[in-house]
Amino acid sequence: MRMLALGFMAASVALAGPTFTKDVAPILYKNCVGCHRPGDIAPMSLLDYKSARPWAKAIREAVAARKMPPWFADPGFGAFSNDPRLQARDIETIKAWVDGGSPEGNPRYLPPKPVFTEGWKLGKPDIVIDIGQDFVVPPGNDVYQYFTVPTNFTEGKWIRAAQILPGNRRVVHHVHVSLVLNRNGTEGDAGGFRQQSGRFWDWKDGLSRLRMDAPVLNDACAGELPGVPDLSGFEEGSFTAMLPGKPPDNFGDSTPKWIPAGAKLRFQIHYAKVDQPQTDRTSVGFYLASGPPARPMRRLDLRNRYFLIPAGAANHEVKRCYEFEADKLLVSITPHMHYRGKDARYELVRPDGRRETLLLVPHYSFSWQLLYRFQQPVYVEKGSRMIVTFHYDNSANNASNPDSSQVVRWGDRSEDEMMTSWMEYLDATPSSQSWSKTAEARR
Repeated sequence: MRMLALGFMAASVALAGPTFTKDVAPILYKNCVGCHRPGDIAPMSLLDYKSARPWAKAIREAVAARKMPPWFADPGFGAFSNDPRLQARDIETIKAWVDGGSPEGNPRYLPPKPVFTEGWKLGKPDIVIDIGQDFVVPPGNDVYQYFTVPTNFTEGKWIRAAQILPGNRRVVHHVHVSLVLNRNGTEGDAGGFRQQSGRFWDWKDGLSRLRMDAPVLNDACAGELPGVPDLSGFEEGSFTAMLPGKPPDNFGDSTPKWIPAGAKLRFQIHYAKVDQPQTDRTSVGFYLASGPPARPMRRLDLRNRYFLIPAGAANHEVKRCYEFEADKLLVSITPHMHYRGKDARYELVRPDGRRETLLLVPHYSFSWQLLYRFQQPVYVEKGSRMIVTFHYDNSANNASNPDSSQVVRWGDRSEDEMMTSWMEYLDATPSSQSWSKTAEARR
């Protein structure tokens, strides 16, 4: 009789713990199944108990270590509106569910499955431009492929929203679409870079690569290279991106982005590893604004192109600084490196000497090139200095490193490296500073 009572007690305790239907499914539906569903990029579906149960321990490990959902900003610096991290209570619920044997629970507690809008999530775009070919993704390793296509715009366009639509969700992991233009708005590379710096660069199939004998500048905060043009600055650069789980970019009708006449688009597409050849024809859709804005969304493209990473270096530092010549409202930051990227820090030194870290990414991942959008735009006074510090791991301990024996310099190819930051901003107005101080006080 005593044994029977103990059995009932154990069963009651087990039933009192978290179950999939009542406790875990709501967490997965809210945070995970945008990618973890049939036909999408994630390797497994978490939409139902049968699919999720075999992965229970892996789910526990990933959320406990905060590897999933992917987010790399140090929580000690900045607040971001697109932060997807699970709440601590949700992580504890998943851990308790797995530790309790991962029970299914009563099916009547299962919430309705999310309904996903396939195709154009914002409705039919005004303009659609694709990569210009049916690209065959070969089996084997991950592939990073570039496609440059004309917009054929005879006049500039104000864009209020943009969405990248993969042609094959099974293989397209993420996409970046950038503008390729020169300073008079016609086709060419940004700022006439190729013409001004050609003596240091090799070009093949539209991709650039810095020559090994080019001048070296690892710390661009200490000064520029004599006779070498500095082409970082207020350029359009990257325009929109598609990342797993990321919604389309909605810039807003009052703060749209500008595409000038004659511009070209460059697609950078990360194709995930597949066992069989796959065909893709990814496209981007643009939604036109109602008219010219009072304050367009712009982008500061900040780079150091002349670094040199020694072979085997495990923590090589590269820096870039920029002094703001007018008041701005900083909206977002996107760091960009390749396989050897290790970490990134963004510090703002204000005119009165105050120094603050806006963003720290202690563990950068080339597979998850995230944009960090501030919960409230950061007011940046004229004369403020942005200090950007990246570190690179070119050692054999970096599992992603293509070849630790190679000296590495800037290049468009993934096996080369980049030191780039894309920062979205708005021009400040007379009321911006007081508004920013009010927002800061509320944080």
